[in-house]
Amino acid sequence: MRSSAIFRFIIGVLLIFVVSLAIFNMMMAPPMYELGLMALFLGITSLVSALAGYAAYRLGWLTLSPALRWSLLSVYALSSLLTFFNVWFSAQMMFASQHDLLLAIVLLVFAGGMAMALGYFLSSTITDRVNQLKGAAEKLAEGNLKTRVPVLGRDEVAMLAKTFNQMAEQLEVADAKQREMEKMRSELLAWVGHDLQTPLASIRAILEALEDGVVEDQETIKRYLNTAQRDVRSLSALIDDLFQMAQLNAGGFQLERANSSLADLVSDTLESFAELAARQSIKLAGSVDPQVDPVDMDTRRIGRVLNNLIGNAIRHTPTDGEIKVTARRTNRGVEVSVADSGEGIRPEDLPHIFDGFYRGEKSRSRATGGAGLGLAISRGIVQAHGGDIHVESQAGQGSRFTFHIP
Repeated sequence: MRSSAIFRFIIGVLLIFVVSLAIFNMMMAPPMYELGLMALFLGITSLVSALAGYAAYRLGWLTLSPALRWSLLSVYALSSLLTFFNVWFSAQMMFASQHDLLLAIVLLVFAGGMAMALGYFLSSTITDRVNQLKGAAEKLAEGNLKTRVPVLGRDEVAMLAKTFNQMAEQLEVADAKQREMEKMRSELLAWVGHDLQTPLASIRAILEALEDGVVEDQETIKRYLNTAQRDVRSLSALIDDLFQMAQLNAGGFQLERANSSLADLVSDTLESFAELAARQSIKLAGSVDPQVDPVDMDTRRIGRVLNNLIGNAIRHTPTDGEIKVTARRTNRGVEVSVADSGEGIRPEDLPHIFDGFYRGEKSRSRATGGAGLGLAISRGIVQAHGGDIHVESQAGQGSRFTFHIP
């Protein structure tokens, strides 16, 4: 960057030297002797000016100023001094009269002073905007992430202000996400603790009852053992969900992809839920486009996604309701949808439905099962395949979950 600036400065000085000499030659048509003298005078003054400017730049004199306003004023002063030197030296070498030389000096001093005063005044348009940015940066550092600065003009300072506002917006969004994550973390222990404590307390009570001989008939003992087995399965499922979430968050989620039959996977999954759906008088149907197979996927993981989506649909679909699973090929790959005629999802829950451990009052509650991890895990599995998942729903009108596999 520094070498580029020096190169442009040298080119500028040479260009000014050549243009000035050309103008002198065109306007005055001097003999070669005078043209040579003028070239010599302009060359000497150009060299002195270039050396002075390079010294100010190289030694960082302008960076010693306590304010940008004074730095700009120093630039105007240096430019005025060099202008004075250039004209005075050329006039001396051309043997101007004493009267004309003194008059030129007075006019140069006046012009230089006016240029400095005007430059100092106009520099406030730059320094005021820089001070605005400085003040906004200080507020941002103090934690006021709503700080913004007006974008005036189209120059570098305006672009800096625009970039500052974009940075502030990104910081505000990141801070909101961080606060949400902190809130989720603070609630995580309570949620997991409750989900672990409830089945553990039940198992403990059952074991103590059996140990103390509170129950003796075989039918009651069998019922107690069945309850304990159900609680163990619930614990196992929760621990498995936590392990899956930990893998997804750590980026250590490994897929075992292969060309497999999605039609068989959908059929097997529907069959596994057939009895549960029949007990609740829910119609369970599936339709798979014959052109879908084969699909490059991790069959076990996609099976987990289907299990989560269909299981959720059954939990939230009333008696005599209907659930339909469809799969078809699109220009994006394979599209799988699970639609139900259930209670739907409230608008305020929709933005958070795939967040880990999120529980809406209806969509995610302990009474209806789940620890708020199933949909988050489903999203992670689909994204690991390079796809996406989304939901369309209206309260009271059912839901449709759709995911794509490229």
